[in-house]
Amino acid sequence: MRILLLGEYSRLHNSLKEGLIELGHEVILVSSGDGFKKYPADYSIEPKWCNTQLGNIPRQIIHKLFHFDIAKIENAIRFYFLLPQLKGFDIVQLINESPIQTIKKFELSFLKKIVKNNGKLFVLSTGVDYLNVKYIMENKMEKSILQPYFENPSLKREYNYVLEYTTEKHKKIHDFVYQKCVGIIATDIDYLLPLEGNPKFLGLIPNPINYKKLVFEELKIEDKIVVFLGINQWSYQQKGIAYFEKALVVIQEKYKDKVAVIIAENLPYADYINRYNKAHILLDQLYGYDQGYNALEAMAKGKAVFTNADELFEKQYHLSEKVAVNAEPDVDYLVRELSFLIENPNEIVAIGKRARAFIEKEHDYMKIAGKYLEIWEAN
Repeated sequence: MRILLLGEYSRLHNSLKEGLIELGHEVILVSSGDGFKKYPADYSIEPKWCNTQLGNIPRQIIHKLFHFDIAKIENAIRFYFLLPQLKGFDIVQLINESPIQTIKKFELSFLKKIVKNNGKLFVLSTGVDYLNVKYIMENKMEKSILQPYFENPSLKREYNYVLEYTTEKHKKIHDFVYQKCVGIIATDIDYLLPLEGNPKFLGLIPNPINYKKLVFEELKIEDKIVVFLGINQWSYQQKGIAYFEKALVVIQEKYKDKVAVIIAENLPYADYINRYNKAHILLDQLYGYDQGYNALEAMAKGKAVFTNADELFEKQYHLSEKVAVNAEPDVDYLVRELSFLIENPNEIVAIGKRARAFIEKEHDYMKIAGKYLEIWEAN
């Protein structure tokens, strides 16, 4: 089959592409690289001019005056010139309802052309979309990326990009995609909950992880225990980074001679994935029910990861032992969990081994690619 994967925010589509190609399919991936993360693509719509020193000056001025990012226009221009090459695919899959990330009017127009010129359309629920945000807002879910906003509405500006998915302009895109798509696929438990009972819901397929590219080395603790915290300024609130930062202040004071802390901010993906190689513990996020992509890749490398891993997650995957440490928005709780691991380093090693085994069993990119093919062909 010829398959078009449109959009990328986490390396999900890249790993899926690798599995599909190994299974003998032709796959093209189009994306902007998701800003500073710079994920690879066959055809890039990255706003390169806006990211240059020259282009960034008017971009910042316009954004300050009008709260508009002209990079969205450059995305549109680059995608427009790609359209002639995006025809004749058997399957088109969108990373979410708004994969091009341009002006709403242009986004809708481009998606209409994609639908007209290709075969079956599928859409992922991974990250924010209309149904997801609507469900969270109506149910005021405690474990969601909007929890900090519910607790502190003054954060609204930082959540504008999330709340934008509930606007009438975006709903037009959602309505079109929902009407035209064969179905919606959830990529983890956080996106499963809002879709249960929806007639277009095709089920949950876990994130594909190409663990062959992620070297597993059994953790060895010979000197200090290394704790890694990666910070993305755009998701600082949504991931609960402030709780991790406060917990680390306590831990560094409590275990001065036992712990080393690495903090990295806004790194391209290729740099980020290697920065934590020396780490034993990785702090990821704490507002949700399942792991995001960063956590899964760190688990594949055999790290002990603090992430979303409570009873609902353990039940979903029939787990009897920890493959990750459940994180909560509670500094004292995080300090206790970190202290336990620091004082029991053998448990860090054991969690790391179980984490790798879990990834190989539940997130094998080849098996996951096969599951996508089954759903695409059956619907």
